[in-house]
Amino acid sequence: MTIFSAIGIAGTGVTVYRKWLDAVADNVANINDAVSTNGDVFRARYVQAQAVGYGSGEGGAVVAGTALGDAKGRLVYEPENPLADREGYVKYPSIDLGSQMTQMIMAQRAYQANLTVVDRAKDAYQAAIQIGKG
Repeated sequence: MTIFSAIGIAGTGVTVYRKWLDAVADNVANINDAVSTNGDVFRARYVQAQAVGYGSGEGGAVVAGTALGDAKGRLVYEPENPLADREGYVKYPSIDLGSQMTQMIMAQRAYQANLTVVDRAKDAYQAAIQIGKG
């Protein structure tokens, strides 16, 4: 494994965790989107990551796909809501804010860790160039 492959592998991690953060941001932004009981509720999005060339020193990670959350939503009694049905219910997405915040912290820390790897590899490369000049 070379310095450049370390930068490349960490770069794939940065991409995966950025997409995870984007998904969490979408979920949180739509957590309070009410729809009528016969409408389609927003479905949470979850990023599925996959290792590429695990253990080989080459590869990294990619987004293998996304999974969607519960399509049923949760019924809430809000008779004053203009979207309420005859019984006074509306549907909200089945998204747990605590879980989303936990996922955001994990993705943010992993994103930062991958950026730190890129920074350290860059420093090592610059140090190697300085040794070569001496």
